[in-house]
Amino acid sequence: MPDFSFSRDSAISILRTLGGCTALGLAACAQAAPAFDSESPYMLGDWNGTRTELSEKGYDFKLDYTGEMGSNLHGGYDHDRTARYSDQFGLGTHLDLQKILGWDDAEFQLTITKRSGNNISNDRINDPRVGGFTSAQEAWGRGQTTRLTQMWYQQKFFDQKLDIKVGRFGEGEDFNTFPCDFQNLAFCGSQVGNWVGGIWYNWPVSQWAMRVKYHLTPELYAQVGVYEQNPSNLDRGNGFKLSGSGTQGAILPVELVWTPKLNGLPGEYRAGYYYSNAKATDVYKDHNGQPAALSGEAYRSASSKHGVWLGAQQQITSVASDNSRGLSVFANTTMHDKKTNAIDNYVQAGLTYKGPFDARAKDDIGFALARVHVNPAFRKNAEASNRAAAVYDYDNPGFLPPQDTEYSAELYYGVHLTNWLTVRPNLQYIRHPGGVNDVDDALIGGIKIQSSF
Repeated sequence: MPDFSFSRDSAISILRTLGGCTALGLAACAQAAPAFDSESPYMLGDWNGTRTELSEKGYDFKLDYTGEMGSNLHGGYDHDRTARYSDQFGLGTHLDLQKILGWDDAEFQLTITKRSGNNISNDRINDPRVGGFTSAQEAWGRGQTTRLTQMWYQQKFFDQKLDIKVGRFGEGEDFNTFPCDFQNLAFCGSQVGNWVGGIWYNWPVSQWAMRVKYHLTPELYAQVGVYEQNPSNLDRGNGFKLSGSGTQGAILPVELVWTPKLNGLPGEYRAGYYYSNAKATDVYKDHNGQPAALSGEAYRSASSKHGVWLGAQQQITSVASDNSRGLSVFANTTMHDKKTNAIDNYVQAGLTYKGPFDARAKDDIGFALARVHVNPAFRKNAEASNRAAAVYDYDNPGFLPPQDTEYSAELYYGVHLTNWLTVRPNLQYIRHPGGVNDVDDALIGGIKIQSSF
C-alpha cells in the first residue's frame, strides 16, 4: 500500500479550499447544487460551489462506485441459488494543465481503484476445474485489491491533430474500447482483453505505456501504442508496482477509428491489430509437433502472438429532435492466434434504446448476444490430458472437461433514478457455461448499480 500521509500545512490548505466560497466563486455558490440533488451529476453536490470553482481552475475530482449482484436462478454447475455481490470504487483526479500551469493542450489523470466481493460465475455457473470465459459480474476480477489504475500525461500538438499519452494505463482505455452498461463481461469493455487477458490488461490493471494518435480528418484517426507486457502487474500484491521487473516484452496495438454522423446521429467504427513480441506457449503440441500432454515433453513456444478486432456502434433513430434518445445498434468481433490462444474467435451484437418513455427520458434498455469459440487445439489438449491420466468420466474430480462454445445473452433495463445514480436490473442466459456441454444452461438474475459521489 502507498503512503497517503501529507503535511499539516497541506491539510490546512485543502480544508480552506473546500471549506467555503471565495470571492471568485460567490456566483457559483449561489446556484450550487446541494448534496443528493437529483439534477446534480454528483451525490455530494457541488460542495457549496467549491467543486465548480476548482473545475474552472483546472481541478476535477471523481469518486465513482459500481456494485453488481448475481444469482443463479436456474442451472449452472452448482444449482444452489446463492447470490454474490462484487463492487468497485474509483477515486480519481483530472488536471487541466493549461489552466493550472499554462501548458497548452496538456492534461494529467490519476485514478486509484479498489475491487472487492465475490463472483457467482466462479463456482456456481462454471465448472471450477476449467473455469469460464464470460463473467456474470464484470466488476469482479484481476484481484480483489487496491490498484493504481491510471497515472498518465497527455499532450496535443498541431491544433490538436497529434495526441500523445504516456504513463501507466491499460490498452482498453484507448484501443478496442466499448461502453460498460451491461453486467456480463462479454458485453462490457474492451473485448480483446477478455480473450487474451494474459497479455492485454484491461481496467483496473495498468502498465507503462505510450499511445500516439493522429487525426487524419475530424472524423477519422489512426493510433498506435506500445505497452509493457509484464504478468507480475496482475498479481494482487503489485497494485502499485512501478518497476519494470518481470517484463517479458511488449504488446503493440494499431487501430483506425471512424466517428461519422449518419443522418446527424453519431457512430463509431473500429478496426485494429495487436502484436506481442513476447514468447508464447503452444496450447497443444510439443517441440516435435506431438501432443505434449501425451508425450510428456514441454509445450513448444512461439516467438510472438497476434490478433485482430472489428467494432461498430451506430445510433439509428432519435426522438423528435432529441438525439440523446433513440435506438442504437452495435457489434464486435475478435480473432486470435490459434497456436497459442485458448479462444480463437468471439462475436457479439446487440442494441440499446435510450429514453423509451417520455416520462422516463433518461432510462435505457439493452439486449445483446455473444458467442465465444474455443480453439480446437485447446480442446484437443484437454482430451489428450484425460487420455494420459486414463480418466474418462466427467464426474471424476481428475477429469479435465473439454471446452467448446459458450453463448451468452443479457437483457437489462436501466432506471435513471438521479443524475448520479442508475440501477440496472438484468437477466442473463448462459448456454454451455465455460463451453462445457455437461454443465446445465444457466439463468442468472443481476442488478448493476452505478453511482458518482
